[in-house]
Amino acid sequence: MELTTIYGTAFWGIFLILLTWMAQWFIATGSKGRKADAVPGKIDDSLGHKSFTFRAHRTFMNSIENVPMMLGAIFLSILVGADAFWVMIFIWSFAVSRILHMLMYYAVATNENPSPRSYFFLMGLLSNIGLLVLSAITMMNG
Repeated sequence: MELTTIYGTAFWGIFLILLTWMAQWFIATGSKGRKADAVPGKIDDSLGHKSFTFRAHRTFMNSIENVPMMLGAIFLSILVGADAFWVMIFIWSFAVSRILHMLMYYAVATNENPSPRSYFFLMGLLSNIGLLVLSAITMMNG
């Protein structure tokens, strides 16, 4: 059976993760690039959470820190033939959590810890851990 038949819904989740990541890149770059004193590759050190440019940059950087690990877990789970239903659940849970994390980071300027966005970060982290555990179980039972 073809992978697209088995993991088709999961692949759409991967597509959404990548699309979200790209949107974050465009938003962060656009926000910073509109600043009169923008320097390519550098964000103003004086910016903090009250600045949308800072929050957009941090949202994108947070995805750079988290998405590659999830993509690795996704590809491992597919390569070892993990249960397609649970792979899809973990991928879509991660995709939704990254979107909600992004929206909360854009909307709420706070230095509090945990901030509202932290709960969606945790949801994404748990999705990643769940997928790794699923892969390990699949390999042990294989």
